[in-house]
This record gives sequence, structure tokens and C-alpha cells, in this order.
Amino acid sequence: MFKDKVAVITGSASPQGLGCATAEALAEQGCNIVISDINQENCDKTAAMIAEKHGVKAVGVAANVTKKVDNHTLATSAVEKLGRLDIWVNNAGVLRDDLFLRMSEEDWDLVQNVCLKGVFFGIQAAAKVMMKAKYGKIINISSVAGLVGSPGQANYASAKAGVIALTKTGAREYASRNICINAIAPGYIHTGMTGALKAEIQAELAKMAPLPRQGTPADIARAVRFLASSEADFITGVVLRVDGGAAIGL
Repeated sequence: MFKDKVAVITGSASPQGLGCATAEALAEQGCNIVISDINQENCDKTAAMIAEKHGVKAVGVAANVTKKVDNHTLATSAVEKLGRLDIWVNNAGVLRDDLFLRMSEEDWDLVQNVCLKGVFFGIQAAAKVMMKAKYGKIINISSVAGLVGSPGQANYASAKAGVIALTKTGAREYASRNICINAIAPGYIHTGMTGALKAEIQAELAKMAPLPRQGTPADIARAVRFLASSEADFITGVVLRVDGGAAIGL
């Protein structure tokens, strides 16, 4: 289904993260991969692992998603190194949790810049290339926190709500160019990032989902793979919850 296609996944160098799981899920079906993260060495290691494990082409391209020029360089690098750009996954994220009254301006700005502005720049960069091909799939990683709020995460929840608005707006703007833009809203998924949270917070988050197991990066990766596939060619502007039922009713 993905043979010879090319996907860029931001924030994908960590072996324990959603981005790496997504890269593997796409590579399993023949997709060539651009691994991108802040550190070039880590990008190269993960790209080499994916290329060897799945027999696809994979390259690492360091990029800071908060910088517009880095996103555009990432998009052009995909074309230069692998010949095309079909799929772009805005996955990069960061947490800096604190209560409203204690949250610093620095922590607010960092999370907004990575989780929201980074997605804005990513859509711009991907769409610029995809418009020429008159085809593309952009998948943005939002969060259930952006739908229902989350105590101690004013910065993160508001950024992820913004990602949903960007997704819907982009979907309307680029539909005529055959570019589908969708979002996934994960619930509590155990990754290296969420694993750094306090144990009591992790326990409370896990209780939110009625399904009797914790979500995994592979659960999110499979949802991304579906939205990136030809089976989702008539789906755009959708927010797909992958949350074990945590936000049932929305």
C-alpha cells in the first residue's frame, strides 16, 4: 500500500516514542522514511535501524520544528534524498506541566512553540511541496487534553486544542488540491515523555479510559497508518480519538 511512498515524521528519533512507532508502522508496508528530531546523531541511528529492519530507504534530518526554515528544509530534503513527499506527520511534542498559577512564561512559550507553532510550520512546509503533486496526507498528533482539558496542563491542552483548529482549517484550505489533513487525539499513552510524569499522575491518567489496558505507541501508529493510506482518501478534517474510550460522548 505504501511502496515507494515517502513519509516525514517529526519528533521520531526516540525508540520509545509515538514517532518511531509510526515510522515503523509505515515502513512495515514499504514506505520510505525521513526520521526527524532535534539531534542529528539520534536521527541517523533510528533511520539506520528502520532501514535495516524493514528493508526500506530511511534517512535522518535534524530539524527544530519551532523554526519555519527548518520545516521547509525538512520538506525539500525529503524530495532531494528520497524523491518525493507523500505523507507528513506532525508528531513532535513536549511537556512542561504545572498548575495555572505556578506555570512560568517560559514553560508556556516552549510548549506552545513546539506543539502548536511547530504544527503550523509543518503544514505550511508539507503543503507547499504536496500542492505541486496534487496529492498528500498530513496527520497532526493532537491529544484528548485538547478536547476535555487537563489539570496542570494549561499550556499543553491549549496547544493541542489549537492543533485541532489548525487541522480543520487546513483541511478546508487544501482539499481542492487533494491534500487530506486529519488529526489524531491520543489518550494516555505510555511513552518516554509521559513516563517522566509523577507516578500518581500516571495512575490517574490511566484510570480515565474504560478499556482495561494502557494505550501503546503502536495503537497510535496504526491509526496514523490508516489516515495516511488510500483507504482514507475521502477523509479530511477529522479528529480521530485513540484513547481507550476516555472521551466517550464528544
